[in-house]
Amino acid sequence: MSPQTLRRILLALFRLLSHVELVGLENIPKTGGVLIASNHLGMLDGPLIYATLPREDCTALAADKYQKNAFSRWILNSARVIWLDRENPDPRTLKTAIQALNDGWVLGIAPEGTRSPTGALLPAKPGVAYIATKASVPTMVLAVTGTEHGLRPFLRFRRPHFRIEYGEPFELPPLDRQDRDASLQRNADEMMCRIAALLPPHYRGVYAGHPRLKEILGNQPPDTLL
Repeated sequence: MSPQTLRRILLALFRLLSHVELVGLENIPKTGGVLIASNHLGMLDGPLIYATLPREDCTALAADKYQKNAFSRWILNSARVIWLDRENPDPRTLKTAIQALNDGWVLGIAPEGTRSPTGALLPAKPGVAYIATKASVPTMVLAVTGTEHGLRPFLRFRRPHFRIEYGEPFELPPLDRQDRDASLQRNADEMMCRIAALLPPHYRGVYAGHPRLKEILGNQPPDTLL
């Protein structure tokens, strides 16, 4: 199946079976590489983001455990994902992701590395910050809500409400050679705090009290605070 056909099918299904609210699509660059970091609530996150993203030159990192199932492997290969071993990341995988960004692609990634069992944000893994700082492209974040219930609403013949909000592109600071690990984590946490700022409070998890989140929220106009 071609990526275009897959996107059309997914988008038609989401429009038919759910209410989808998209905010901030105008923030996505129309061309050129961009890394988009998102929270990860459930199995519908990837298909929903893929179907509604207004660019076709997009890919994402996907856990290689999904290769074990023939159907998920076929779907994800159709979406041209980059397979990742989350337990033992291969440097070649990171190079492939960085090259895709530098070649002008959109790369989606979940800094938490896994789905949140509670729906609230988990601590970010530093690998995403490595990719972001090594690629010469801007970074964006998106916040998705409503997908944490998986397929249950559909099985109850309900049309769930899904919401995706995109933030504005930004540049991460360069890594500190004297303390590389700390600066990687700082940049990963920066992404997560920007995601948290787009989420309702009960989704913010471990970043709810983070000083950087308070700073971001404090710089927003009062009527945009969540």
